[in-house]
Amino acid sequence: MSKRESLVRVAAAYVIALAVASTWLIWGPDTRHLWLDALIADVLATLVIFAASRLHKNSSFYDAYWSVVPPLLLLYWWASAGEDVPDVRVILVALVVLGWSIRLTGNWVYAFPGLHHEDWRYPLFRERAGRFELIVDLAAIHLIPTFQVFLGSLPIYVAVTSTGQDVGWLDLAACALGLGAVALEFGADLQMHRFTRDSQPGQVMDRGLWGWSRHPNYFGEISFWFSLALFGLAASPDNWWWLFAGTVAMTAMFLGASIPMMEKRSLERRPAYQDVIDRVPRLVPRPPKAAG
Repeated sequence: MSKRESLVRVAAAYVIALAVASTWLIWGPDTRHLWLDALIADVLATLVIFAASRLHKNSSFYDAYWSVVPPLLLLYWWASAGEDVPDVRVILVALVVLGWSIRLTGNWVYAFPGLHHEDWRYPLFRERAGRFELIVDLAAIHLIPTFQVFLGSLPIYVAVTSTGQDVGWLDLAACALGLGAVALEFGADLQMHRFTRDSQPGQVMDRGLWGWSRHPNYFGEISFWFSLALFGLAASPDNWWWLFAGTVAMTAMFLGASIPMMEKRSLERRPAYQDVIDRVPRLVPRPPKAAG
């Protein structure tokens, strides 16, 4: 199947998912909580994507969902909020979220070869699950990431629905951090694409941003979710005690799962990567150690 046909099929599944979610939000029972209405719609849309994944025997149908949903959540919450929400704060949040979404979705489209390809981690998960592979596919690959992204997006809900707090320096700091995170991720993506295009077999990436951090893209991703938490804090300081839960969950995922899996695979495919591990910081960018 060509890349073009694959993208059409993925886009069609997302349109159907959005239609199902919208149907719930318009005609479904009102829970009297905007965040809960959105969560139910989000889960229903995820189930549609899961059905498409099973139909095509490819769980990479879900990959772009991560970056598509937060802007839609922002739009729904903002449209449903009262009139006294500071417009400037909403605009600042929207700039960060849209910038992040466009960058991440665009990078996925650029790198996606077509539905003949599936993220290498998904078959590994299913094989390990054995006869429970359907449950693992639904929970680990689809639903848990949906809940995680939703948790990380809840500060958006707070920021675009809360009133009483004027826009201040913390909003500007959150915006600067968020846009900086997007720029960092974009730069890391661009450098990696150029390296992948020109590299020789067995060669490892330790140039540019990747020479200061083994995973600058993950550092940028964590920084983005942290910026959303700061927006929520600026809008509702009394909620400080839970607003960073999404950032903590994202950080735990990258440090506990994503990075270890990526580095193990890199070592298996490119033994020279051990030298990068010895010299280059794992996550937070800083100057590398001198080569031994």
